[in-house]
Amino acid sequence: MARVIAAIVRHGDYHQRHQTPSAHQPFALTERGTIQAQAAAQSIRVMLEQTGWNLYNAMDCSRLQRAWQTAEIMRTELSDCFLQPANLLQTDSLAERGLGSAANLSVAEIEAILAQDPRYSSPPADWKSNSHYCLPLMGAESLMQAGERVAYHLRCRLQQLAAEVIDDTLQVFVGHGAAFRHAAHLLGVLQFEQIAALSMHHGEPIYLEHHPGGDWTQVGGYWKVRSAETGYTD
Repeated sequence: MARVIAAIVRHGDYHQRHQTPSAHQPFALTERGTIQAQAAAQSIRVMLEQTGWNLYNAMDCSRLQRAWQTAEIMRTELSDCFLQPANLLQTDSLAERGLGSAANLSVAEIEAILAQDPRYSSPPADWKSNSHYCLPLMGAESLMQAGERVAYHLRCRLQQLAAEVIDDTLQVFVGHGAAFRHAAHLLGVLQFEQIAALSMHHGEPIYLEHHPGGDWTQVGGYWKVRSAETGYTD
């Protein structure tokens, strides 16, 4: 049976507002982010040469501009590696944790809204990085809920891939660090304690293999070890 592997890639650096949870900010990559996206493609090229894996002719990415831009740059850079011209699927399923009606407000603004609304208590001090806390606002989700969404998408796509291919095949997914880390935990790749201890480098793929029995293992790439928790990066 052919092996099927997901390359999960955190988008490149982008124009992020200061002290604002990144979540659904709609801004574009910086020049540095463009370079990181190009480097991600070259890293995948090297992995393909080393392993002999085929590159699946579809890439999935979050609909947020920074992820789409990263994926589009990668698709162009890897155009000669696809067996057929590659499609790019944009999906909400790979988005970062959503803050609902508080989307793109600053931390201070969000905390002030909760303090002024008699229906809500103050959030915990670590609310930005707390895996299970969900803002009590319409449309908000927790980091773990975002991870569940991403994990479900990866499972479905790799199951489809396994049913389709006859050779070892890699599919690329471009999204966001926190949602990917929580998904990796739910897939059994990371322990819960590792979610907070690790992050993802911009534009550096991590390779997760989906096995026929439903298990997942990491088969390449490196997580970023956190030196300090800022709470603002995804």
